[in-house]
Amino acid sequence: VPMYDSTMDHIIYCLLVLGATVMITHACPKYCVCQNLSESLGTLCPSKGLLFVPPDIERSTVELRLGGNYILRITQQDFANMTDLVDLTLSRNTISYIQPFSFGDLETLRSLHLDNNRLMELGGNPLHCNCEMLWLRRLERDDDLETCASPPTLKGRYFWKIKDEEFLCQPPLITQHTHRMLVLEGQTASLRCEATGDPSPTIHWISPDDRLLGNTSRTAVFSNGTLSITITTSKDYGTFTCIAANVAGESTASVEVSIVQLPHLSNGTGQPAQPKSRLSDITGTTRISKGAPKSQPEKAVSVSEVTAVSALVKWMVSKSAPKVKMYQLQYNCSDDEVLIYR
Repeated sequence: VPMYDSTMDHIIYCLLVLGATVMITHACPKYCVCQNLSESLGTLCPSKGLLFVPPDIERSTVELRLGGNYILRITQQDFANMTDLVDLTLSRNTISYIQPFSFGDLETLRSLHLDNNRLMELGGNPLHCNCEMLWLRRLERDDDLETCASPPTLKGRYFWKIKDEEFLCQPPLITQHTHRMLVLEGQTASLRCEATGDPSPTIHWISPDDRLLGNTSRTAVFSNGTLSITITTSKDYGTFTCIAANVAGESTASVEVSIVQLPHLSNGTGQPAQPKSRLSDITGTTRISKGAPKSQPEKAVSVSEVTAVSALVKWMVSKSAPKVKMYQLQYNCSDDEVLIYR
């Protein structure tokens, strides 16, 4: 029996090792070699007799070599979601057709090799002849078949006949933006900033304390240039700067934001603290007539019957206080940097 147990253990161990090996190599397409170098993946499939791009290529591949095969066409699915791909080699194949937008997901692509194929044209690949195309214009070419699709001033002209100085870019121009905004503390603020330019400018926002704003739990910058502050605080009081930038330059605009600050209860005293911005129209001090005895401070807020989804909040209000127009509850979670109005 001990010998049987030992033999079974050995067989199980071998199966586990074999299973682990299968899982490790499964991500690498058949006939290819996959290399992990410096935390980047290279998939090498040169001269393997491939008729199409292997469908099981790891999407996180950084370098992909498919040269020297017999690939006939490229489709949109071949390189879908390969956002990390930097170098793509398709040289020395028999490619005669590339489906439009086949390289649309290759956001970080820096090198594309398509030489020695059977391509007569590229469908869905219009040339926008601005300053970003100068590198291509300065290459030596014998043919002059390509024409510009845009801008309007160069549309229809032969790409290789256009002079270098005609490949122009337009600096950004901010066309619309929010000038001033008054917002109640705790509410959402949306600051607009739209700009034109060639190429299309990227919009950045700078906070009143000179910080570059991005997408966080409290702020979001949208593709149309709008900055959204989901929950405003007193720290948002001041001047926000919109910056529109492209390769030709940048343009800036200022947005003045004023916060109507709500009253805060000072720790332990129960007394309302005056807002720093002095913009609140619901705060004030209780008037006491001459000779009247001073009233006792209001009791602090008490919280009881706390559950995962509810709590009972109680506080006392002096009868001599002015007529209350609104109560605002504020609380924060352990992850919040500031008090959040909810």
